[in-house]
Amino acid sequence: GDDAAIVQAARVSYGKGTKKTSQDRGLINYLLRYCLNTPFEMCEIKLHIKLPMFVARQWIRHRTANVNEYSARYSVLDREFYIPEPDKLAAQSVINNQGRGEALTGDEAARVLEILKGDAAQSYDHYAEMIGDVDADGNAKNGLARELARMNLPANIYTQWYWKVDLHNLLHFLRLRADAHAQYEIRVYADEICKVVADWVPAAYSAFEDYRMGGATLSSKALDVVKRM
Repeated sequence: GDDAAIVQAARVSYGKGTKKTSQDRGLINYLLRYCLNTPFEMCEIKLHIKLPMFVARQWIRHRTANVNEYSARYSVLDREFYIPEPDKLAAQSVINNQGRGEALTGDEAARVLEILKGDAAQSYDHYAEMIGDVDADGNAKNGLARELARMNLPANIYTQWYWKVDLHNLLHFLRLRADAHAQYEIRVYADEICKVVADWVPAAYSAFEDYRMGGATLSSKALDVVKRM
């Protein structure tokens, strides 16, 4: 589906709907503004995503998509880990229990990077040792069962999945994960998906930027203050 599919769903009794792009764009703006979400469910997208395990565990909390993930029970995981760039290493925030504070610098940043790299390398070495020999196709032939050996791997190893979601739920995902307050490691994925969505459904994405990403919701008390001002 595309922008036209959204309009067609909203005007189901009119068949093909209007012929003017400006009218279609106005209708899409109206739908986003008043949270009339069902027409956006007529569009779906399926993405093949490669991501660190700890990002995947955060991502999967959006329980509105169909997901099929690479299985470490059947296959051997690649020796590939997410190691942050030095400027992305930050201390714990003192004002936000789930956020970052100032970036680490100098010797402290170097020490943390060495720990991350060393732990990842050692854990994979042990993983490979436990599963035993691997044939030309990457399948383990001897040793501990893959479903058990995987439990020793760190959360920064990469996994892959197919993720299929409708546009309504995708926009909700992007509103949360493309926000400046989202964790950096998931936000970079959301930022790239935003580019895909802007190219796929430009009218819907423009309305999304205006009413969801760039808009604000006021409480009744805050709205009363604005009215009195």
